[in-house]
Amino acid sequence: MSRLSQIAQQRAISRREFLRSAALAGAGGRIFGFAPSPVIHTRPVQKTVVVTFGGGARDEETFAPEGQENIPHLLTELIPQATFFTQVVNHGILGHYVATASLATGLYENFDNFADVAPKNPTIFEYFRKGLNRPLNDAWVIAPSNGFNRIGQSDGSRIAAGLGARVVLPKRLLSAALGQTASSSASQFLLQDNYEDVLFTPPAAHTDEQIGHLAELLHLSLDDFARHAATLSSADELSVYILREVMRQFAPSLVWITLHDMDVAHTGAYSLYLEGIRRSDRLCAEIWQAIETHPDYKGKTTLLILPDFGRDSDLSPAGNGFQHHRTGDPLSRTTWMMALGPQVRQNLTVDRPLDSLDLAPTIGALMDFATPLAQGKPAAEVL
Repeated sequence: MSRLSQIAQQRAISRREFLRSAALAGAGGRIFGFAPSPVIHTRPVQKTVVVTFGGGARDEETFAPEGQENIPHLLTELIPQATFFTQVVNHGILGHYVATASLATGLYENFDNFADVAPKNPTIFEYFRKGLNRPLNDAWVIAPSNGFNRIGQSDGSRIAAGLGARVVLPKRLLSAALGQTASSSASQFLLQDNYEDVLFTPPAAHTDEQIGHLAELLHLSLDDFARHAATLSSADELSVYILREVMRQFAPSLVWITLHDMDVAHTGAYSLYLEGIRRSDRLCAEIWQAIETHPDYKGKTTLLILPDFGRDSDLSPAGNGFQHHRTGDPLSRTTWMMALGPQVRQNLTVDRPLDSLDLAPTIGALMDFATPLAQGKPAAEVL
C-alpha cells in the first residue's frame, strides 16, 4: 500500500475517531454516541433528496479538530441523526459535471467534463420515471451552472428518450431576469458560472421561451426573483431558494441539488473556500429542516449528502493542495456520505469503503425501482 493510500485510509479512521471524541466531549449528550438507534419500520420511504457538493472539502477544513468550526451543523445537527459513511471512493474522472453524471448513472462516465453532452448511460431519473411510471414533474435537478444543462437525461441510446428530470439552472434564470442590466446589477457576482476554467464558456442552456415556460411553471415572477436574488450572498443560496419553490409547487419524489460555492477554491482564495464550506454546512441543515417541516416530505423522505470527490493533498508535489483536484491521489478521490430518514439508523458510523457508483442503486433500492445497468451495489446499511 502506497503512502498516500495509507493516508486516505487513516483519514477515514480519523473521521470516526474525531466524531467519537466529539460524542464523549458533548455535555448532556448534546452531540451523540455511536450505539445505533433502533429503526422503526413504518411506511416505506417514498421520497429522496440528494445533495452533492460540486467541489469537495478536505478533512483539514472539516472533520479534523482544526476544521470542526467550519461544519457545526453537520456535526451537531445532522450526523447525530444519520448513518455516516467515512469512505466513499470515486475512481472516475475528477471533473464536476462528469463526476456528477457518474453518481447519477451508477457507471463512470468518460466524456470531457466541459463538453456539451448528455450522459451515455441511463440516469436514476429515467430509471425512476420508467420503473414507477412517474410524470415529468416528479423528478427535478437543480444544477449549479450551465455546464450541467444535460444532466437530467441520458443521450437515449440505452433507454427510451423523454424519461429524464426537469433541470433548473438558477443562474440562467437570474441572467434572464436581470436582462440587459446584468452587467451593472448588484447580483452580478451570483452569475459566476465556472471556477475551474476561466476560458470555458458554457452553451446557453435554455432558450428565452423555455425560461419563460419554466418561470411560469414555478409561478415565479422574474422581477420578484431578481429582487430576491439581490438579498442573497451566494449562488448556492439561490439554488436552495429554487429547491424550496420546487418542493412547494410540486413536492417531487426525487430531487437532486448540487451546491457549488466551495469550488471557489480554484481561485486560490482560501478564505472564500472556507466560507463556501460554512455556507454548504448551513444550507444542508436548512434543506433538512425544509424536509422535516413540509407535510409532503416529513416522515417519508431520505436525505443523502455527499461531495462528488475530494481535493488534492498537501503532500502531493503534483497538486496545489486545497485549490485543485488534479492529481487523482487517494485524498482527492476519498470523501464521505451521510444518510438521514425515517428508516435510516441514527448514530451509526460505517467504516467500510463505498464506491461512488453505489449511490444510484442505493436510491433505486430505497425507492423500489431497478437500476439494471448501474455497476454499484446498494448500501445495505440504509435500506
